[in-house]
Amino acid sequence: MEEPRSAALLEHFGELADPRIDRHKEHKLIDILVIAICAILCGANDWVAVETFGKAKREWFTRFLDLAHGIPSHDTFGRVFAVLAPEALQACFLSWIQAVAQVTAGQVVAIDGKTLRHSYDRRSAKAAIHMVSAWATHNRIVLGQLKTEEKSNEITAIPALLNVLDVSGCIVTIDAMGCQKAIAEQIVEQEAEYVLALKQNHGTLYAAVVEQFEEARHTASEASTLQTYETEEQRHGRGEIRRHWTLSTPLELVQKEAWAQLRCLGMVESERHLQGEVTIEQRYYIASIPNDVKRFAHAVRAHWGIENCVHWVLDVAFREDESRVRLGHGPENFAVLRHIALNLLRQDSSTKLGIHNKRLKAGWDDAYLANLVFGHTF
Repeated sequence: MEEPRSAALLEHFGELADPRIDRHKEHKLIDILVIAICAILCGANDWVAVETFGKAKREWFTRFLDLAHGIPSHDTFGRVFAVLAPEALQACFLSWIQAVAQVTAGQVVAIDGKTLRHSYDRRSAKAAIHMVSAWATHNRIVLGQLKTEEKSNEITAIPALLNVLDVSGCIVTIDAMGCQKAIAEQIVEQEAEYVLALKQNHGTLYAAVVEQFEEARHTASEASTLQTYETEEQRHGRGEIRRHWTLSTPLELVQKEAWAQLRCLGMVESERHLQGEVTIEQRYYIASIPNDVKRFAHAVRAHWGIENCVHWVLDVAFREDESRVRLGHGPENFAVLRHIALNLLRQDSSTKLGIHNKRLKAGWDDAYLANLVFGHTF
């Protein structure tokens, strides 16, 4: 029998190291963590809201938690998560995800970053934090996340995040910031494949790839490996035609040997129609997957799932960009709690509601919330 995901949640977070001095503890760390997760599931976006939710649901929480000293204050929540080691919370998160969700071979794992706009603190000259996350597009879950102080540091954060993930058999997709030789090599070493966005700042390689497609698309040749695939989509008054091309990487391509198992070059042309206006954008990619244009198109399209299903949802449903949590490790830890809540909501198949309305239902329906977090129904 499959282990209930909620039981695994408590099991894997129950061993989280408590940073507090023993004589100052009135509330168990697991109680603090569970109340925070439940509150965020149900719409809380700051520590005051977490405390308010906890007090409103105190009787309900006593079914599952000790609560010898009642519900912690918002100051307690803020202090605890400000000093809680993000690495420890991340380790528990990874342990939990690996126990409840198997990342299937062949699926796309999209890696991308997002800045928490209001996590900066002018008084301490603290910049807004930037979270790099990995999203399993088939499972529809966040696999892990890592903080970096600036977007430019994604180059160091991506390898560190990959180190703690099992991506074997998957296709890892990253935007141009992560198009680095060392990152491509690491992905291959971890027995995965890659599709990496290529931009003009890659200089010689970018120019060479553009030249390859210009020649292949406009010069007929029996020896050409050019493959094509087109899709069309109409949604909310906007039409988009996507034209995909792939080429087997030619032996004479400049820098070919510098990129681990570089097998394929890709190009996407997006033609968008909106209110009578037409815009056309071309994007280029390098990949270790074989020359298969439909597989390439799927990987590129799936990558946008992290924007639409994670970043956009965190902004709209969880109001992440409006969060004023700033003290210590609080912003990073709150971001992880949001990802926990998002994963729980994404994995729930008992209702066909969207994320926003699932949060509302969790706040209104004690049985639904209990099933999400504890695996119990009443």
